[in-house]
Amino acid sequence: MAIDTQTTITGPHTAAPQVDRLTGRAKLVLFVLCAAQFMVALDFSVLNVALPALGKDLGLSRSALQWAVTAFALPSGGFLLLFGRIADLFGRKKLFLTGLALFGTASLLATLAWDPASFLTGRALQGLGAAVIVPTGMSLLTTTFPEGPLRDKALGISGTLLSLGFTIGMVLGGIMTDTLGWRSTMGLLVAFAVIVLVLAPGLLPESRTPERPRLDVPGAVTVTGGLLAVIYALSTAAQRGFGGADVWGTLIVGLALLVAFVIVESKASAPLVSLPMLKRRTVAWGNLGGLVTFSMMSAVVFVLTLYLQETLGLSSFETGLVFGIQGVASAVAGAYAARFIGRFGARRVLVGSLLGQGVFIAALLGLGTESGALLATVAVSLASMCHLGAIISYGVTVTSGVPNEEQGLATGLVTTTQQVGLTVGIPLLGVLATTQASLFDGVRTVLAIDAVIVVAAATLIGLGLRKRA
Repeated sequence: MAIDTQTTITGPHTAAPQVDRLTGRAKLVLFVLCAAQFMVALDFSVLNVALPALGKDLGLSRSALQWAVTAFALPSGGFLLLFGRIADLFGRKKLFLTGLALFGTASLLATLAWDPASFLTGRALQGLGAAVIVPTGMSLLTTTFPEGPLRDKALGISGTLLSLGFTIGMVLGGIMTDTLGWRSTMGLLVAFAVIVLVLAPGLLPESRTPERPRLDVPGAVTVTGGLLAVIYALSTAAQRGFGGADVWGTLIVGLALLVAFVIVESKASAPLVSLPMLKRRTVAWGNLGGLVTFSMMSAVVFVLTLYLQETLGLSSFETGLVFGIQGVASAVAGAYAARFIGRFGARRVLVGSLLGQGVFIAALLGLGTESGALLATVAVSLASMCHLGAIISYGVTVTSGVPNEEQGLATGLVTTTQQVGLTVGIPLLGVLATTQASLFDGVRTVLAIDAVIVVAAATLIGLGLRKRA
């Protein structure tokens, strides 16, 4: 099945003619792919404002609440590269539909959870489903829409919905938790998965690389094990601190596996990740920008959620409204991001967006213990507009110039960066807020460090992406 844009599909034809605008069928395909990405983003955030209620119901302490997020993010970040490559070789559509089915089933388990173990199991299986959906969906998008204005527009829409999904999840989470209880937030994902699963088979073309080399099993084992170990160590540190021997032991094992992965890939005949691709400046610096924008923004949202509810005493619904305004601001930024990229270039937009994100996060240092909701709303909304610009521009930066047969590898890197960023931000910085005697002091510490990291990264990326004479 082909649609009226460029794509790589199975069968006698490998590509359809390029066009200058989205056709009706292409719009439907984009809708399905974006809906799936939106669903995953929704899953990352819909529980955030429900965490206090969830903790009381299931018996999770404040320091353990981040596991409701990490149990999902751990497998979703750890298995992304593996599933992205499997999809390239054996069919993106098939794996995409499998991931949707797993995600829906896992969401049902989380909805019906009767204790922390059953809930976290459901969350982990949701993460595994997301690890399938995200890279296959992005690969289908980038192979369907040819490089240039069409792909930039498609990535812009996808990035906007990704950001909106995260933000709308905060709003829905607040409303649904106050009216129907936290379980309804997981039930919403069940319904979403079913709808997308019904629509996808008839619209999406099958897509895979023309050749089918052997799967790089040693590379898959080392990178998956390394990512899982590093993310687990950071997540454990968020609950107990970095003083435990098991934390450092797991972290060292994870880093050693990632080093082994690089060695394996340098010798593999069909590597999971092309090292020459990683040597491209756009790929390396673009992914660093993605890692920073996702990790630092997720930490801001996490600590602001705690600040608004536990320091200022806002309800789940009121907290959701704060992030709802943030979502509107992100939507506005998404509508213009592709135009800015077309006019100034993805690299300049990436650096400028990161600088803006850092500046507006620094503005949050003006929050107080008695008031601060208005400042939080304005500053986080402006920071999110810049964050959205960084999301779209880093995706365009990394995937530009990559041939269709390697789009799964490129988008696998993009989405791995995204998921790892969402995973490590909260453990690395959230621990500073949740383990200090004063939550407010902890929040300010996190915001200060966060702003410095984003601005420093923007400076380095700007230097790294400068055109060489």
